[in-house]
Amino acid sequence: MDETNAFEVNRRKLMAGSAALATLNLPSGVEAQALDEEAPRVVVTFTINGHLQRLQLDTRVTLLDALREHLHLTGTKKGCDHGHCGACTVLANGIRINACLSLAVMHDSDEITTIEGLGRPGALHPMQAAFIEHDAFQCGYCTPGQICSAVALVDEVKRGVPSHATGDLTAPMTLSNVELRERMSGNICRCGAYSNIADAVSKVAGEML
Repeated sequence: MDETNAFEVNRRKLMAGSAALATLNLPSGVEAQALDEEAPRVVVTFTINGHLQRLQLDTRVTLLDALREHLHLTGTKKGCDHGHCGACTVLANGIRINACLSLAVMHDSDEITTIEGLGRPGALHPMQAAFIEHDAFQCGYCTPGQICSAVALVDEVKRGVPSHATGDLTAPMTLSNVELRERMSGNICRCGAYSNIADAVSKVAGEML
């Protein structure tokens, strides 16, 4: 059998196999939705931006999706959805986390602060005001995560939490430019506004530390 005939035979086998697969009793869209609705659900109660929230959630729902899809707090952005970019950074009991990597059920009874909870028009958080003053964003997509991360960063330095860039663990904690950039390295800005972000964070840190 020459190569052409062999190709035709293999092609026929492939088509026949595909047709056989199509006849399998796979769940329809409605059935698949019903299966999804049967997934384990639990009641999660947490405080979001000072307001008590009670949600019944699929145990697989991330904190990010709970905030965006269930509570409609869309300030927290979904970027890479793999914990690489920091766009989804929020504060959980004052500690910054990537909301895309954390399941909502893990935060029962926790206090969560998103960008919406830091300030409001006319009463901005100092970090929000500093980002505006220093033009520390361009497209703005990463900004909510950057600001939440920066707020937590200042608190970390206040509490003496070291970073990989901290040289002397016994010396008083200071926020040098190297230290600042290391602590903010988990938040990616595709527009390249890093210098302005560093200026904004430095301004607030200088006032609060």
